[in-house]
Amino acid sequence: MKKPRFKLSTSQFILLGFLLVILLGSVLLSLPISSANGKSVPYIDALFTATTATCVTGLVTVTTVSTWSVFGQIVILLLIQIGGLGVVTVLSGFMILLQRKIGLADRMLIQDSFNLNSLAGMVSFVKKVLFGTAVVEGCGALLFMTVFIPQFGLKGIWISVFNSISAFCNAGIDIIAEDSLCSYATNPLINIVTSSLIVLGGLGYIVWWDIIKVINIRKRKKIGFWNALTLHSKIAIFATVSLIIFGAVCFFFLEYNNPKTIKDLSFFDKIQVSLFQSITTRTAGFATIPQQNLTNASAIVSLLLMFIGGSPVGTAGGVKTVTIIVLVSTAVSIIKNKNDVNIFGRKLSETAVRKAIAVTIISFLTMFTSTVLLATVTNANTIDILYETVSATATVGLTRNLTPTLNLWGKLIIILTMYFGRVGPISIAFALKGRNKNENIIKNPTEEISVG
Repeated sequence: MKKPRFKLSTSQFILLGFLLVILLGSVLLSLPISSANGKSVPYIDALFTATTATCVTGLVTVTTVSTWSVFGQIVILLLIQIGGLGVVTVLSGFMILLQRKIGLADRMLIQDSFNLNSLAGMVSFVKKVLFGTAVVEGCGALLFMTVFIPQFGLKGIWISVFNSISAFCNAGIDIIAEDSLCSYATNPLINIVTSSLIVLGGLGYIVWWDIIKVINIRKRKKIGFWNALTLHSKIAIFATVSLIIFGAVCFFFLEYNNPKTIKDLSFFDKIQVSLFQSITTRTAGFATIPQQNLTNASAIVSLLLMFIGGSPVGTAGGVKTVTIIVLVSTAVSIIKNKNDVNIFGRKLSETAVRKAIAVTIISFLTMFTSTVLLATVTNANTIDILYETVSATATVGLTRNLTPTLNLWGKLIIILTMYFGRVGPISIAFALKGRNKNENIIKNPTEEISVG
């Protein structure tokens, strides 16, 4: 009698897939060939870098531009691309490239990894994701070259490619300077291209294809653009635009007279910097102003934006925009004493509400645990610690200069936080999709409790 083969669930596959990529990356980065000076980087720093790249976070204990050789930077970029697209997408892409048959089990894995509702068109979806990513990253690199080639020569080509992929994947790692993009704070092209890549990556592939579909439909039929979009796209677009405007307005007024940030800039440049700060906090991790120079009020706004993050089925982290809108809408419906949760004229399912609650709670617990542990092993002030842990949980990558000062225990805490921040909420959401076979067999009696 044959023993049944051990079969990984989707959640287990994703958890182990990311772990194996991180470990392989850490081994490669610990080799002397990966170091700029030819000497092996301490393994803990190699592991930290591999984790932050694969989890598309951007927190670094050693400076990327000066620590790693070209080989090391290539390894980091590959890890960023794998982390941004997802392990399942990359493996599926290789199977398509090698013309391997993608069976039902593989299609179900793709469906779960993207949290889609149908098995139809899985292979086509992966192809569109890979093609769309290549086109957007390629365009971003070409635009970056107009600035970086005149400044760095032929090296500017590599810098442009690296920054384009890092920005689209919301990784926040660059190979320009030790102070991220602070030297380009008032450069309109760098601001626009980087921001566009961040937003496109964070908006999510589902929204991309929905917008393209609606544009094609409008060519044949007279129909309102907004009305033709799916509910998911409406929520993602509305939340993204609202949060960008909210953040930019907050930063503009809160930092207006701050001499350490934007006080001495022109009115236009103040708008530029404020807008970029609002966008980059949504899990991108690039910085055009030192985060430690922000006022406490701006830092708190940044924490909120970082925790929310981007939209589902994209390259961004956080609890996601759609999740927050569902929670807010649920609260509003309760306040109005309504039984149903409605958004844009559509009723939300109870499953969507439960998922939103679960993902938010798991993310908050991850952040809370990490904060308590990091506060135990470091003497940094509370707001710097919160900035670090929220940034790691939401895979943002912004720091108030705390990351380079972390001791061994601090580095291990942030490594685990980045890992669980990248795969934890996602895996929980996938697990909630599974059906409980005993759900309709036995039901416990209902009893009222007092809440609030």
